[in-house]
Amino acid sequence: MNRPDLFTSVCAFFGSVPVILIILGLLVLISLQLSNPELFVESITDPSVISSLTLTVSAAACATMILSLFGTPLAYILSRKRFLGKAVIEGLIDLPLIIPHTVAGIIVYLLFMHQGIIGQVSILAGIRFQETFSGIVIAMLFVSIPYYVNTVREGFSQIPIRLEYVARSLGATPGKVFFHITLPLTTRHLITGGLMAWGRGVSEFAAVVMIAYNPMIISTLIYQRFNTGGLYAATAVASVMVLLSLLLFVCIRIIGIRVLREAR
Repeated sequence: MNRPDLFTSVCAFFGSVPVILIILGLLVLISLQLSNPELFVESITDPSVISSLTLTVSAAACATMILSLFGTPLAYILSRKRFLGKAVIEGLIDLPLIIPHTVAGIIVYLLFMHQGIIGQVSILAGIRFQETFSGIVIAMLFVSIPYYVNTVREGFSQIPIRLEYVARSLGATPGKVFFHITLPLTTRHLITGGLMAWGRGVSEFAAVVMIAYNPMIISTLIYQRFNTGGLYAATAVASVMVLLSLLLFVCIRIIGIRVLREAR
């Protein structure tokens, strides 16, 4: 058995620092719950916590589905076409990565509040965004755009364009080429992009709270519990979220692996 070289050992040492940091954080969180298990059990069974978790997961899922509908063709165009202003569009897509979350929330609020450009029109159609589920979905969608589009665009870029040319030369329409060749070959990136967008939506706080403090997503509830019940009340809810997120991510990873195997 070959012994690891010095460079590999150094990389392993420095690479272990982020992992150790996460493990220490989880251990501290778990230790607090073990010191007061009654509060943790109460948080798990609290109807408001369950309702908030359900709201958070479902809103993030809706945002991801909407983003996949509009973000997938955008990613394809950016990966395949050259046009004037492409760099500007790519910069705009990356903007939610750079701006503070509070600024993202202000942008969403200005657009979708009752007096906003989109909000005024949506009210006429009977759709309200302030303090509603729809507002939460829009805020999560806004901050998740670069995570999905950039990941899927990378997937499209890795597919040789000559495969599409060959299919077109055999009489396939552009639509058939996209849905029967290009899209299936991008399955892994579609799953990864959707997972990242969903996770980004679940973790958002500032952008959501600007447009919809109520109903409370889990991040807002944790903040509210911290202000009213103190550290123990907040960490109990946070522990529930960490546990649920870990279980969901493991399940999604397993599902993604099975989808990839079937696609092959």
